[in-house]
Amino acid sequence: MLVIFDCDGVLVDSEPISNRLLARELTAIGLPTSTEDSMRDFMGRSWAACEAIAEARLGRALPPGFAAGYHAAVYEAFDAELQPVPGIEAALDAIAPPSCVASSGAHDRIRRALGTTGLLERFEGRIFSATDVEHGKPAPDLFQHAAKRMGFDPGDCVVVEDSPAGAQAGRAAGMAVLGYAGLTPPEQLEAAGARTFTAMAELPALVSGCAPRSGAGRSA
Repeated sequence: MLVIFDCDGVLVDSEPISNRLLARELTAIGLPTSTEDSMRDFMGRSWAACEAIAEARLGRALPPGFAAGYHAAVYEAFDAELQPVPGIEAALDAIAPPSCVASSGAHDRIRRALGTTGLLERFEGRIFSATDVEHGKPAPDLFQHAAKRMGFDPGDCVVVEDSPAGAQAGRAAGMAVLGYAGLTPPEQLEAAGARTFTAMAELPALVSGCAPRSGAGRSA
């Protein structure tokens, strides 16, 4: 069995930071947005998807340099504020199956977040980004790509997510989904097909309970 972790909100406590800054930047260009609005509408999605949503609401393209300025602000805040999700290190220590990361963030952002929080070495060489595939979450492409690269059939994978878009992607990929309801209401994750939990201490037992469904393990 393969455990596929989302990064933001599952491994690192980045969602309040990045959504606070995205809300600030969108409001500054004429699209009033609260942190709560941003988390509801953009959490778990690729930057390309977020950009498309914002531009549709604005009725015009984002200003030149918007993305670069936003990401620079995020990196600065990560360096000052970012922490691992509470309990994730102990949970990772207790999880036996192979694992990887599959995140909507770009590779440099994923590595920056994991490196800042001391988690990078745990996943080195096993990191996959939405920039690697044509369609980001909620499409299944990223999780299917990660499973293929890791040599596992989708039915032998369990996804750990914290957003409805990510949970939808995992289910669409034919995988079991565990939904961390740290910031997202459990009912939203459950509606997207996830089995929810609220503390990382619960995760190892939940992973152990996700027996492979194909019986084949690694793919040929």
